[in-house]
Amino acid sequence: MVKKSDQLKRGIFESERSFRLLAGGAIDYGICTLGPDGRVTNWNKGAERITGYPAKEILGKHFSVFYPAEDRASGLPAKALQMARKEKHAVAEGWCIRKDGTQFYASVVIDPIYEKRKLIGYAMVTRDVTERQQARADLDASESQFRLLVSNVTDYALYMLTPAGIVANWNAGGERIKGYSPSEIIGQSFARFYTPADQAAGRPARALKIAEETGHYEEDGWRVRKDGSFFWASVVIDPIRDSDGSLVGFAKITRDISERREAQQKLELVQRQLAESQKMDALGQLTGGVAHDFNNLLMIISGNLHRIKREVTSQRGQLALSAIETASERAASLTSQLLTFARRQSVNPQTIDVADRITAVREVLSSALGGAIKLNLEIQPDLWPIFVDPNEFETALINLVVNARDAMASGGTLTVSARSVPATTEVAVSVADTGEGIPQDVLSKVFDPFFTTKPVGKGTGLGLSQVHGFAHQADGRIEIASTLGKGTTVSIYLPRGTAAATGTTAGHSVRGSATVLLIEDNPAVADASTGLLEQLGYTVRWASNAEAALSEIETNGVDVVFSDIVMPGKMDGLKLARTIRDRKPELPILLTTGYSDSARNVRSDFPVLRKPYRIQDLSRELSKLTGQRSESVSNDLPADEYLPRKARARS
Repeated sequence: MVKKSDQLKRGIFESERSFRLLAGGAIDYGICTLGPDGRVTNWNKGAERITGYPAKEILGKHFSVFYPAEDRASGLPAKALQMARKEKHAVAEGWCIRKDGTQFYASVVIDPIYEKRKLIGYAMVTRDVTERQQARADLDASESQFRLLVSNVTDYALYMLTPAGIVANWNAGGERIKGYSPSEIIGQSFARFYTPADQAAGRPARALKIAEETGHYEEDGWRVRKDGSFFWASVVIDPIRDSDGSLVGFAKITRDISERREAQQKLELVQRQLAESQKMDALGQLTGGVAHDFNNLLMIISGNLHRIKREVTSQRGQLALSAIETASERAASLTSQLLTFARRQSVNPQTIDVADRITAVREVLSSALGGAIKLNLEIQPDLWPIFVDPNEFETALINLVVNARDAMASGGTLTVSARSVPATTEVAVSVADTGEGIPQDVLSKVFDPFFTTKPVGKGTGLGLSQVHGFAHQADGRIEIASTLGKGTTVSIYLPRGTAAATGTTAGHSVRGSATVLLIEDNPAVADASTGLLEQLGYTVRWASNAEAALSEIETNGVDVVFSDIVMPGKMDGLKLARTIRDRKPELPILLTTGYSDSARNVRSDFPVLRKPYRIQDLSRELSKLTGQRSESVSNDLPADEYLPRKARARS
């Protein structure tokens, strides 16, 4: 029978044998034993694989052979054994030497072995952790580079927040953009970067909440620097979580995009201005074309009215003709406004004194306002002259005043001012009211033709359109500013004139006795114009085109040429006039047009009479050319024919 003590001994032997087999066969760990003096007494396959030493070459050698020379010189191997004895355990990591002289990074554990309280040696376990060390070194280098990058970025404020929104770190970009040094801001709430209004509205806390719940928060808005100044910022906030998903803070990126926002606003303004310009140009082409044809129709109507008046004697007939004449004049005024808006109105620009012109129409302006509105004139002394069409200027001024009057239903103060603007070499003429103001959504439409906020029948929607067209045709510009409840100011900026200013002139009519060559391709218009000329006492010859006109001049001779500018064929009225000027410099020439791009090139070479023209306008222009003395026209002309056009612009 086997004794229990023998079984116990056998069990211990088998256990030790199994352990020796396990330790000896392990290849990922170098397992060896050292004597009390540090010499190798046992060596496994893992130690051989890691260090390159077979057992027969290393047994009996001191374990310091694995240490670099500098570590041996500093006594590091002896210190490791001393620590193991003192602490009952020693753990260290460091560089070790293989047999072939190469280095590897090792994790070393040394435990002292005692038997009956007597040190009999050490157990040493070594592992090659070079790859892990390299990965850790790479990670440390990457993190160091990242910290260096973040700390030196100046275009972005990059920093961390605690879950409560407290600034945890700070980079150079944060200091540059917001003005705080790290010592001033770390430990403070990021809410101080928000405007007082945003702080009161709880926006900082809401931003963190959205970032936490959605995983991202982004916005553009106003932020506040240390000195209290505002800047437009692009802000991104991302939550930072640990491996368990718990929130540990927020990463916040802020960029100052004030310049980009300003550039974007300028671009949007230019785009709006371009769209507005294109819209105005398209409307101008449409209205200009309609007005051109309409003027010829009005010329036929108004020209034949004087002929019919001679033949109609009944009171009812005269009243009907007066109504037609009033409607014709009103239509002519509207057409003129359309052409001015379209910048296709034929104009006779002159250098005028602005103060004189405003003073000349003061009575008209006052009568247009009524008793409930006070009129103020604020004209700068020594005001520069301007180069514009006087009639169009006065019409524009009256339109602005009437428009301002309608904005002050309960009365108020209307101020007409004029001043020189040295910075742009312009003269600014402004009309300001204390009326109800214009909403922003309406302000961009006020210069559109036919746009009006007035009730049906109370306005044509062409007043401000005429002003807009006049300003641009005169190479000027127009600005409008309005505040609800406080009033509106419209300012026209016109280029400074260079020649001496001319004063106002009174209209007069004359009777002629010369032969006029009328050149008009529209037979109906020619017939109406002939009637007016004959009524003034002129002998009329008619030519329908430039070639026929030149032939008539050469064969029969005429005293005055009166030609439409717009004509079919290779030669329009302006080219015809210049041809005649070359051949017969002494022959007087008067041009007329309802609208023509060619009229822009007339300059002051030839006088231009606008269609539809009135008989006294025709008489005045012809008398200037022929030098005949002024005398009254027949009494059958209506009395208002002698009123200045500006006095009738209010109707």
